Amino acid sequence: MITVVGTGTGAPVDEDVLAGAALVVGGRRHLDAVRLPDTAERVVLGPLAPALDVVERYLEKGSRVVVLASGDPGFFGIVRVLAERFGPRRLDVRPGVSSVAAAFARAGLPWDDAVVVSAHGRELRTAVNVCRARPKVAVLTGPGAGPAELGAALLHDPRVPGGAAAVPVAAPAPGSPRTEIASAPVSGGRVLVVASALGSADERVERVTPAEAAARDWGPDVSVVLCLDETRALGGVRTVAGAPAGPAGWALDEGEFTHRDSMITKFEVRALALARLGPRLGDLVWDVGAGSGSVAVECARLGAAVTAVEKASDGVARIRANAAAHGVDVRVVHGTAPTALSGLDDPDAVFVGGGGRELPGIVAACARRARRTVVVAMAALDRVPAAREALTDAGFTCDGVLLQSSRLAPLPGDVTRLAATNPVFVLWGVRPPATSEGVTE
Repeated sequence: MITVVGTGTGAPVDEDVLAGAALVVGGRRHLDAVRLPDTAERVVLGPLAPALDVVERYLEKGSRVVVLASGDPGFFGIVRVLAERFGPRRLDVRPGVSSVAAAFARAGLPWDDAVVVSAHGRELRTAVNVCRARPKVAVLTGPGAGPAELGAALLHDPRVPGGAAAVPVAAPAPGSPRTEIASAPVSGGRVLVVASALGSADERVERVTPAEAAARDWGPDVSVVLCLDETRALGGVRTVAGAPAGPAGWALDEGEFTHRDSMITKFEVRALALARLGPRLGDLVWDVGAGSGSVAVECARLGAAVTAVEKASDGVARIRANAAAHGVDVRVVHGTAPTALSGLDDPDAVFVGGGGRELPGIVAACARRARRTVVVAMAALDRVPAAREALTDAGFTCDGVLLQSSRLAPLPGDVTRLAATNPVFVLWGVRPPATSEGVTE
């Protein structure tokens, strides 16, 4: 058997667990914190493959192996790797308190409604997008993905204290892009709670702004970072743990949004656009030419971080109102595409609505940046060839459809007619998998 012991967050290791072990594997600080049997070989964890090979040799001899791990080793820990290599039945797992549970305990907060995301050995952008979209997130850190890097990434988001919108700047020139934030009225700025060396004599738990986090060297002892909207950190009574359940429906009726003179993406078009965009937790979606922000709001309801780009000031106000009405966070860039896109983080998916004569250039700019897909909705037949060419020139495979729908409408005499909606062309471009990782960060 391999005995896997969770330690490092305050719970001591029972010496009986180590008795008779021929091999003890763990991080240096975990090994230094226990008294090993005199006859036991000690392997300091670095690269996993060599350590697993040593474990296998001892198992073949019938020797007892102990692995010391941080916190709960079944929670983003070594149990998965050991089970894949040796099988779950070879493991005797004795979990400790996970770093996430310990960090929330130090903060005095429940965490059954928290989203946990690992940035250890993974892209930081996923964690950043989750932090933008959700009010209570725990980020498991790693080299190159610690509090400083997370704080620096969040500084591009005016929802966080010390972010771009909080820095005094000169008044923008007429027609230049201006960044604002549209969010639910209950939404506040994010703060970071950085928990280091949990359970040790050197434990530190510090509450900082993203700007303060970005300005410091945090060293190697960070256990976990909590990213919190403190106005919503307590949450409500939950039945299912983790990220909130997705919405019961989407492609909402136009009446669910504030809009001007029916200038809104109709629900039939939104249904197809959402299907092709595939917004999900961890994604960043742009809604360019957002108008009422109906697509932006629907993507945010499905868990994505969303940036809406809108040139009209009254449109910005409507996006703010619609985001507030649906209780989601949407970042709004008040400016004209494609110029207003230059300072934004690369999106996973983009929806382009409107655009006029500038549409081909806007689509081309979005296609250069999108990691996965671009969806374009337009009413004018004349715009279709140029939009399609912009997608294919960027290396996307392109498809499309003309949507024509008729809705049931009442007539006098308790009868019903069909009322036609305006036809809309929807194109979508998908980046081939071979090039999906080649987009500039």
